[in-house]
Amino acid sequence: METPPVTEVLLPQPKGNDKIWTILCHLSFFVGLPFLLPLIVYLAMRHDSAYVSENAREALNFHISVLIYSLCCLPLLLIVVGFPLLVIIGLASLILAVLAAVKASDGGCYRYPLTLRLV
Repeated sequence: METPPVTEVLLPQPKGNDKIWTILCHLSFFVGLPFLLPLIVYLAMRHDSAYVSENAREALNFHISVLIYSLCCLPLLLIVVGFPLLVIIGLASLILAVLAAVKASDGGCYRYPLTLRLV
């Protein structure tokens, strides 16, 4: 059975400070607010801008997913497998956040792989 192709969400063109807010949401881990900043931006701007809302939701889902995956690796630290997995998760999250910020600066919305869509 074939899976249907993933369709990309068509978002309106960003206006004003929309790009700045979306880039900050994706790079909020570097600022030290990985959950708080995307949540505040999503709640504050979800009715004002579909572009910012979609990007903030993706960033929030990604940060929640990384937290869940990291918590699942903690018991594995007792055996040697946990540490390399945490390193891989950390490096992948840094790379994916930068990719998402670049895509957001171009006016798009990056869909993170292996992300739980909770919000």
